[in-house]
Amino acid sequence: MLDTRIILAGLWVATMLTYLWGDVLSLISGHTEAGKIGDASFAPTHGMWIGIAALMLIPILMIVLTLTVNHRAIRWVNIVVAILWILFNLSSLSGYPPFNKFLLIVSMGFNALTVYYAWQWTV
Repeated sequence: MLDTRIILAGLWVATMLTYLWGDVLSLISGHTEAGKIGDASFAPTHGMWIGIAALMLIPILMIVLTLTVNHRAIRWVNIVVAILWILFNLSSLSGYPPFNKFLLIVSMGFNALTVYYAWQWTV
């Protein structure tokens, strides 16, 4: 069986790619106009874009941290961050088109598996 670190890192890769695919489909389908956030009638500020960039860096950071940080610490970080991502996605689920809702549900499944594998992780 694979090392739990690899499984957890792979789940964060899958989560990140699911978000990326949702963004690509939003642009391709015309549900999102470049430079706008959803149906917002205002232009997002540079600060908002930095905040969004920082938020979307979390799965990428989790990949690196999962592969490099001490087992005991990263185990709990994976559990907490994955639960927070599930809650974040649940809170914003209603504002998306059906294909994005589907992808968010899939990403929450990846996050649930992250919690499961991190919880079961023993050295």
